[in-house]
Formats: sequence, C-alpha cells, structure tokens
Amino acid sequence: MKAVIQRVTRASVEVDGEVVGAIGRGLVVLLGVAQGDGIDDARRLAQKTAEMRIFEDSEGRFNLSLLDVGGEALVVSQFTLLADTHRGRRPSFTDAAPPEEAKSLVDAFEGSLRGLGVPVASGRFGAHMQVELVNDGPVTIILDTADLQRPRNG
Repeated sequence: MKAVIQRVTRASVEVDGEVVGAIGRGLVVLLGVAQGDGIDDARRLAQKTAEMRIFEDSEGRFNLSLLDVGGEALVVSQFTLLADTHRGRRPSFTDAAPPEEAKSLVDAFEGSLRGLGVPVASGRFGAHMQVELVNDGPVTIILDTADLQRPRNG
C-alpha cells in the first residue's frame, strides 16, 4: 500500500457535484492498494498514519500526531499511486490490486483508523472524484508499507 498524506486545515471530496466527505483539521490520505497487500498492511499503515508526529506543538515542532490533536482523516482511494512509469509515456497500473480487493483493504484501513479513535470521512470508491483541500504547511508525507517495519515479537 502507498499513501500520500497531506496535513490540512480543511478538505472535501465531491462526486457528481455532491460532497460525499469533508473534514476540518486533520489529514487527507490518498491511498493506493497494490497486488499482494493484505489486512495487516492496512492496519500497520493506519496506525502509522494516526501516530505520525506531523502536527506542531506550542514550540512549532512536529511533536503531535493526528490522535494528539483530535484531528480527522479524509481517505480517498487512488490506484494511480501504483503507476509504473519506467517505460514509455503512458503509465501502467498492473501493480494495482483488482478493484474488489482494493475496496476491502481501503475499508480495512478506514476501519483501523476509526478503531484508533480517528473520525474518518471518505470518497466514493471507483468514482470520478474532485478533491479540494487546504494543505497546511504545506506538509506532505509519502508512506509505503514496503518501508514499514513489521512488528517484532516479544
């Protein structure tokens, strides 16, 4: 899984002119699901997202997480994050998970965030969406489950 996380003061997502999800202060998470990703990847990425210290404390340092500030998350599925651009001029999306698998893992990611206490809004899976946001900072972080360490036993 890959996620582009943007710290925002507000954000919304529209489908066919209708706002289907909106948040105030928090994170917009553009989420791409790759073939071979699983439920554990969704859980680890959600925990990393919720606990990442990218909000400023009273001294202006990145010491606070989404959980610490009581922020919200707007999750938008985006298979284009899995684009392979190595050959030619047209990106290939063969690394992206099939829609039915991707949807269940996007749902699992959102459920894991909710389980951690994060209010979650979302786009509409598979729809053409317009995302509007005010990036605060700007702060943008890219996460990839391939880069996350697996939890250690003991």
